[in-house]
Amino acid sequence: MEFALVVLVVALALSFDYTNGFHDAANAIATSVSTRALTPRAALLMAAVMNFTGALLGTEVAETIATSIVDLQDVPSHTALVVVLCALVGAIVWNLITWWFGLPSSSTHALIGGLVGAGLAGGLAIYGASIVDKVVLPMIFSPIVGFGLAFIVMVGLLWAFRRAAPSKTTRRFRLAQTVSAAAMALGHGLQDAQKTMGVIFMALLTVGWASPDEGIPLWVKLAAAAAISAGTYSGGWRIMRTLGRKIIELDPARGFVAESVSAIVLYVNAFALHAPVSTTHTITSAIMGVGATKRLSAVRWGVAKNIGIAWVLTIPAAALVAAIMYWILSPILL
Repeated sequence: MEFALVVLVVALALSFDYTNGFHDAANAIATSVSTRALTPRAALLMAAVMNFTGALLGTEVAETIATSIVDLQDVPSHTALVVVLCALVGAIVWNLITWWFGLPSSSTHALIGGLVGAGLAGGLAIYGASIVDKVVLPMIFSPIVGFGLAFIVMVGLLWAFRRAAPSKTTRRFRLAQTVSAAAMALGHGLQDAQKTMGVIFMALLTVGWASPDEGIPLWVKLAAAAAISAGTYSGGWRIMRTLGRKIIELDPARGFVAESVSAIVLYVNAFALHAPVSTTHTITSAIMGVGATKRLSAVRWGVAKNIGIAWVLTIPAAALVAAIMYWILSPILL
């Protein structure tokens, strides 16, 4: 039974990783596609390759997910596996709901919400202080930094190119967007694929199939990288339309700045803070930031409000689904 549960958890984790890929594909390429810097299929292929590469560049975020959200020490392995299983179901369900409505919610926070909800339903201890430091504070500050930095950089860019020929400048920034989109996709893989690695690593640790000292097995890294890149290549057109056109009509220069700023925020959080931040929150706030340099009314704040509501609801909604799944499945599996 335990072996079957581990296999099921791994399969669900990779399924979550796949949904993360097509749910968050828009994060990396929506701006490039909307400004016609890249064709949709070329952008998806590039994002898939860079997602795979980024997923293999580090494990710090994965280890945060595995060891800093729910306390699985001294918990029977069977119980721990059921908790992780229900957490994944909660995250996948919320991903599919928001994808269906075209809302760019956070797969990161869906997963964390699922872990918290299933953990509480199972009577496990939650690392409250760690969640505040590694999840809540980055969740608050990353969008603020993304908006503010994108606004400032865009204002500086407008001033620097104020006398440049518009057609030549547009053409150059359209080319530059190829690089910025690749950087954003690399950051997405670096952040989001690691979260799936963390969940699988957590499951393997509970049954003694992995060692904290040896780190995350290579096959886990490769599987997570492959799943998110496959999901990315399958596309997420509903959310792509929201990010690329419904918030604001982007030009290549603004798309370049939004992607570049978002990539920087993702890299700093992954390598310096080891914090699992949301790529969705980061790119969306950066798009709003560059859009606000036109005029505040250029940003479609009604769409932004709907996105904000999805952000706020993500952790509690995924937690609730995961808790309900635990209450349903625990009498059967435990």
